Amino acid sequence: MVQQAEHQRLRVLLADDDPSTQAALRQEFDGQDEELVMAMDAAALHKLHAPGRTDVLLLDPAFSGGEGLEECRRLRAADDQTPLIMISRRATEVDRIVGLEAGADDYLAKPFHPRELRARMQAVLRRKPQVEQPGAPSRAAEVIHFGPFEFNLQRRELRKGPLPVPLTTGEYAMLKALARHPGQPLTREQLAHLARGRAFGPYDRSLDVQVSRLRRMLEEDPAHPRFIQTVWGVGYVFVPDGGDTIA
Repeated sequence: MVQQAEHQRLRVLLADDDPSTQAALRQEFDGQDEELVMAMDAAALHKLHAPGRTDVLLLDPAFSGGEGLEECRRLRAADDQTPLIMISRRATEVDRIVGLEAGADDYLAKPFHPRELRARMQAVLRRKPQVEQPGAPSRAAEVIHFGPFEFNLQRRELRKGPLPVPLTTGEYAMLKALARHPGQPLTREQLAHLARGRAFGPYDRSLDVQVSRLRRMLEEDPAHPRFIQTVWGVGYVFVPDGGDTIA
């Protein structure tokens, strides 16, 4: 049984549209210390997953019409370091190399024994880097430029030209979450986990309040934002070049 600090349930996200794999893992994890969540396609994966929310991602390269490898590359390109194990019926040496080069932490051939999967989950969790708290400064030198602004994540400092722009911890965490995912629409749920490390309640409007405050700081016309744009039916997206609104 895979254990987690403070006896919290381990959230395992399965991105695999193979019914036999879904059934086997549902039976294996039923009643255990893990919570198994299943994504049936890429849209569901984007909705269900956010860094810090998923403990282990199990991903089939054939997922969603063969888009599993691209989903893995997309996550790693966004600096998402969620432990990821590829599970596949294709298990030649070349397949394994391609999967690992795409960013997988491990590669497991189907069919597999549940004990082996658990052992590999233990291994990738042990190698997982320490999670950076949402409001904490970046551990590495990280500076993001957009418009007239310079956002230094290591110093927790936002400047407009030579002038500092004060940020509360909540505003810093929200801007950090958005700026680290340029051009990627984020749902309110994803932003909640990125900016707070937990979900917002159904009537909690503080996320939208923080976005409104950031827009008043950053935008020439907050009613027509360029940098933090609304994606209707989805959430918000950070557009560093202030381009056309994303529909």
